[in-house]
Amino acid sequence: MKITAREIAAHLNGDIIGDADVQVSSPARIEYGKKGNICFLANPKYEKYLYTTDAGIVLVNRSFSPREKVSATMIAVDDAYAAVAELLEWFSSLKKSRRRGSWFSNLLRRSVIKGRIGRGTYVGQFSVIERRARIGRDCQIYPQVFIGENVIIGDNVIIYPGARIYHDCVIGNNCILHAGCVIGADGFGFAPLEDGTYQKIQQTGNVVLEDNVEVGANACIDRATMGSTIVRRGVKLDDLVMIAHNVEVGANTVMAGMSGVAGSAQIGEHCVIGGQCGIGGHIKIADHTTFAAKTGLMTDWKTPGQSLMGYPAMTYMQYMRAYSAFKKSGDATHN
Repeated sequence: MKITAREIAAHLNGDIIGDADVQVSSPARIEYGKKGNICFLANPKYEKYLYTTDAGIVLVNRSFSPREKVSATMIAVDDAYAAVAELLEWFSSLKKSRRRGSWFSNLLRRSVIKGRIGRGTYVGQFSVIERRARIGRDCQIYPQVFIGENVIIGDNVIIYPGARIYHDCVIGNNCILHAGCVIGADGFGFAPLEDGTYQKIQQTGNVVLEDNVEVGANACIDRATMGSTIVRRGVKLDDLVMIAHNVEVGANTVMAGMSGVAGSAQIGEHCVIGGQCGIGGHIKIADHTTFAAKTGLMTDWKTPGQSLMGYPAMTYMQYMRAYSAFKKSGDATHN
């Protein structure tokens, strides 16, 4: 698959500076650009690579003016960083041929289908769809996926190999579930008894993913004890994220890998949660809150739009002042 600079410029509404007929077949970072690659320059610290790259095409901002000769064809756009996201999606769509299925062709792939699947939905080999499950149209269900009883899945959903969706869960339209993720396993609920053992508390609820949610590989979202664990529209969860029972994650929140949220926490909308963060149970977090990596929050955070850091969590400025004092204390002790 090769695409010309002319085609790319038309798709991105960009201006060509150089050879409009140069062809590329794959994207690459500008510092590793080779013949046949398209790269982008948005951060000035990478400008030096523009003058040495072997890439065929480089996306740049319209405001950018090179200081040296550039051998690559440049395509000037309003926002190179935003344009590359659109470009990657375009490349991905060109490479992926959506597989369409029919009831008969799905059966031939040795999948077990007891539920109902919509028109155009593809089911890979050795997948299992249990009784009373309902799958929407044009979904892509890869091999070895398990979908339990009474599960409802919307249209245009992609479920990668080995994903597991337990009974009664609900998946909205345009969701993506990556390999090995588990939706709807039992919440971690156990009651201590007088003899020192634990009695399991039955988890009778479900998990609801609204539209346009993406769940990373090996992430786990537990079902509610009662009611629903809810992941609102547009949420993006990285690999190895853990969402406990009865949590609610607000719309368009993103969470990086190895972060965990304890039971019944409520996370606001448009929050950004870095890797390895820990969020305590039964707390509420305001909208537009940002967590630096490894932040731990154990109490409510009511002020929206703040950046948190450290454990226990505090604002970025509080943390830096505390860290400065800690360093000075250590230096004084050492001296």
